[in-house]
Amino acid sequence: MIRLLGYFFGVACVLFLGVAAVVAVYLSNVAKDLPDYAVLSSYAPPVTTRVHAGNGALMAEYAKERRLFLPIQAIPDRVKAAFLSAEDKNFYNHPGVDLTGLGRAILVNLQNFGSGRRPVGASTITQQVAKNFLLTSDQTIDRKIKEAILSFRIEQAYSKDKILELYLNEIFFGLNSYGIASAALTYFNKSVTELTVAEAAYLASLPKGPANYHPFRHPEAALERRNWVVDRMVENGYVSQADGAEAKQQPLGVTGRNSGPSLFASGYFAEAVRRQLIDQYGEKALYEGGLSVRTSFDPQMQVFARKALQDGLITYDERRGFHGPLKQIDTTADWGKTLADIPALTDVPEWRLAVVLAVADDSVDIGLQPDKDGAGKVPAERERGVIAAKNMQWAYRSSAGRKTAKSPQGVLAPGDVVYVEPLDGENSTSYRLRQPPKVEGGLVAMDPKTGRVLAMVGGFSYAQSEFNRATQAMRQPGSSFKPFVYAAAMDNGYTPASVVSDDPLQIQTGNGQVWAPDNYEGEGGGANTLRFAIEHSRNRMTVRLANDLGMNVVAEYAERFGIYDHMMPVLAMSLGSGETTVLRMVSAYSVIANGGKQIKPTLIDRIQDRYGKTIFKHEERVCEGCNASDWQNQEEPNVVDNRETVLDPMTSYQITSMLQGVVQRGTAAGKVLLGDRDVAGKTGTTNDEKDAWFVGFTPDLVAGLYIGFDSPSTLGRGGTGGSLSAPVFNEFMQAAVKDMPASKFVIPAGMNLIPIDRKTGMAAAQGDPSTIIEAFKPGTGPADSFSVIGMDNTMAPEEILKTSPQANQAVQSGSGGLY
Repeated sequence: MIRLLGYFFGVACVLFLGVAAVVAVYLSNVAKDLPDYAVLSSYAPPVTTRVHAGNGALMAEYAKERRLFLPIQAIPDRVKAAFLSAEDKNFYNHPGVDLTGLGRAILVNLQNFGSGRRPVGASTITQQVAKNFLLTSDQTIDRKIKEAILSFRIEQAYSKDKILELYLNEIFFGLNSYGIASAALTYFNKSVTELTVAEAAYLASLPKGPANYHPFRHPEAALERRNWVVDRMVENGYVSQADGAEAKQQPLGVTGRNSGPSLFASGYFAEAVRRQLIDQYGEKALYEGGLSVRTSFDPQMQVFARKALQDGLITYDERRGFHGPLKQIDTTADWGKTLADIPALTDVPEWRLAVVLAVADDSVDIGLQPDKDGAGKVPAERERGVIAAKNMQWAYRSSAGRKTAKSPQGVLAPGDVVYVEPLDGENSTSYRLRQPPKVEGGLVAMDPKTGRVLAMVGGFSYAQSEFNRATQAMRQPGSSFKPFVYAAAMDNGYTPASVVSDDPLQIQTGNGQVWAPDNYEGEGGGANTLRFAIEHSRNRMTVRLANDLGMNVVAEYAERFGIYDHMMPVLAMSLGSGETTVLRMVSAYSVIANGGKQIKPTLIDRIQDRYGKTIFKHEERVCEGCNASDWQNQEEPNVVDNRETVLDPMTSYQITSMLQGVVQRGTAAGKVLLGDRDVAGKTGTTNDEKDAWFVGFTPDLVAGLYIGFDSPSTLGRGGTGGSLSAPVFNEFMQAAVKDMPASKFVIPAGMNLIPIDRKTGMAAAQGDPSTIIEAFKPGTGPADSFSVIGMDNTMAPEEILKTSPQANQAVQSGSGGLY
């Protein structure tokens, strides 16, 4: 018997050693292909890029995986406790694999064998880190063995807090949220430190299966799972019985969070910032780099800019008449569901979609678009309203501008879907008929001292069209370009009192054709000062001045100011026939407004990487002595402005003074009214009145805009910069500068202010009613004799036209600036 037992023992030892050898070989083969866990030490997950306004408010977020990294020290204990209770209560005690939990799971799985239930797992937090970071999610024995081996190694290499930090920042919570910080914002719109016990417990329940505990699709399962986590927190001593009972009484409280632009009317600005970030750093940095971007965006000024441009577009469009309904739907059945499915302009909350239910001679009965939740109401409970005839009289005209109706019955019919706007607030039942305008435009407002773009409107509605007309639309600036012709002249010996002929002229082109630029409506004649020429936007005088000055000089100035990258030096370009953008024009005017300093227009003030290091800063000025450790009676530090001077400050003031005249008595007279505040600007209208411009400024703010159709076509008679765009500028500036201290344009030291005759440009006689104060540089002054530039009414062909077909085409295209 002893020998037999010894025999069996020997066999058992051999079998054990054989199995051990097989297991050792297997583990050796598995272990040699394991990934390097050292990569965890340099963990840099994809992190959300956040874009903020100038006041710090969140404007937009960009991410493929919405994640905000948080160090473990920033995560509250109650949040850690919720996850430990839900996932791994023995986390701080086991070596990477919880053998007790593993045995329990094996026992449960044996009991459930054949029941069809999914096997119970026993993965620790460390094992989940190994799987999520280093392995796949395959349900195989090999993967589980690799996971266990890696878990032991990870536990030996990293602290428990580091492992928990990796876990809480990596896991997926659903709704495209990764990591605890992003999940807190997505589900509760809170920071992690603000989470309650109930909220932390719900988030801790999600990693097991976000889709299974979706707060809106499976609210009951979500509540049950949350309460289970709360019970585990009480059981493990993290929460008292009373606090646990209170937490279980709370509703889920998930609010959801809008993933689009967070600030009203910021769509165009945010998209322009997104494009710039991609251009500078690439898509990977934008969507995974966790950049923190502080922009120059001023939310309040943006609201003013949006309203002013929208008002201008609507006013013009309604003058042109009614385009017709958006579509027709059946109102004999339940119209609410059909109307609810029609997309509305989400960024024009003042308007609502409505369907016409009945039309009478004096009013229109309408039904308002319900939200998705209200689409199931019975028709009798649906919200309704009335459009009085007087609130839709503009629609009596057709889109061709002809009056085609005498009452609402000639305009609308039952089933027509239209936009309406409440007249007396949100609770009003009286509405005004509205329609999205076909005409478009772009507006930019900028700080002239720094180049910071404070507001940008790229069109009527970003939801309707994402094309940014402020930065992407290439349009002819027309006469709004003329100040740069005159600036070049002031820098080259001319004065505001120089006199130019305004008589008709003809220019022989290189191919023998004749170009005869004319003034608006053919007005003009005689001779006048350059001040008069720019105030009244005289084309013939501008062409003569450009010809006398030389178009190469004008082209050099246009490129210096950033209006064009490469400008053809042909006379037609002096009238703004080249194409540029609103942003470029506003940037160029900012140089005039700030006294001649070069600026770099920017939407972004500062960019920091995920670690807080500043990788871009727009401000290049240096403040020497600003960081002194203490005060020892030294003088106050000065900010050193080392920017290049691209325009003589005296020239800058002369042009500013002339542009003040445009507003006071020129083409914008009576259109821009800012009280006793100094303001200057210039109108611009292109051939056939296709684009209407106005660019202007105060000492502290520059704004510019154009109005025109996306496919350039005439705006109609009177569609000029003075009549269409100047009122928009006025509305915006009145609101934007209301709370700014009134300031005056600074007259450079040494500038001579001399009274002259506004017609002749010569020194004014005492008591002459046509006297005007003009600014002259040292060494210049009124002429002693009457001399007129460009008395010859026929100009020889320009050399550039003989050799350049493109230049010849530019001249033949028309005069560019009109008014």
